[in-house]
Amino acid sequence: MGDTETYAIDDVAFIGRTVGEYEKMFDIDLSAWEGESVLDCPGGACAFVAEANRRDIDAVGADMLYHVPPEKLREKCERDIDTAIAGFDGVEDQFVWQFYDDVADVRDHWTRAYEEFIADYADYHDTDRYVKAELPDLPYADDSFSLVLSAHLLFLYMDKLEHEFHRESLLELARVASDEVRVYPLERFDGKRYPRLDDLCETLADAGHETEIRSVPFEFQQGADELMRIKV
Repeated sequence: MGDTETYAIDDVAFIGRTVGEYEKMFDIDLSAWEGESVLDCPGGACAFVAEANRRDIDAVGADMLYHVPPEKLREKCERDIDTAIAGFDGVEDQFVWQFYDDVADVRDHWTRAYEEFIADYADYHDTDRYVKAELPDLPYADDSFSLVLSAHLLFLYMDKLEHEFHRESLLELARVASDEVRVYPLERFDGKRYPRLDDLCETLADAGHETEIRSVPFEFQQGADELMRIKV
C-alpha cells in the first residue's frame, strides 16, 4: 500500500477554475453578492474576477504573479495545465468523477478558465482589479471586502507550507474581510486532511472569529467535499 502511486504536483501551479466550479466548491450563489466587494486570493488563472465583475460584483484578484505580462502568464498557464493533466495518468481512480466527465473535461474547464482570465487580465492588469500580492501580507485595509475566497493553496500544499504560514494567512484573510472568508479544499492532493485544523479554528476563535466546516456540493479529490467558513 505504501507504494501506491498518488497524484502530486511539485510546485504550486498557476491553474484556474471556472465560475461554475467556484459556485460549487464554495457553495456560493453569486447573485447574493451583487453590489458587494469580493476578494479572490490567490486568484491564479481563475475566471472568477472577470465573470463576477460582469455580474455587478466588485471583484478583485490578488496573486504573487499578477505583475507578469499577460502573454507570459498565458504561457505559464498552458505549461502548468499540461503538467497537472499529465499527473492524472494512472491515478484517475483516486478522483470522484461527478462534476467532471473525465480528464479531458478537466482540461476543458481549466482551459476555459485561464482563457477568460487572460482576456480580462490583459485589459485590467494595470488597475486595482488584479494586484500583485501574496499571503500572509495583503495590501488592503481592515474590512476591505465583504467576502474573501481562497482556493487551492492553503491545506492543499500542506507539505510545502508550514503551520505558521497557514495561521498567519487565515488571520490575514479574516482581517481584510468584513463579513466572511471561505477556504477550499481542506485536504492535500491524496485526500489527507490538514492535521492541525482544530488548532487553526482555536486561533481564529481567540481572534474573535467563528469558524464552521461546511459541506459543499463538489468533490473531485476524494474526501474534499467541505470548506472552512470564517465568520468575522
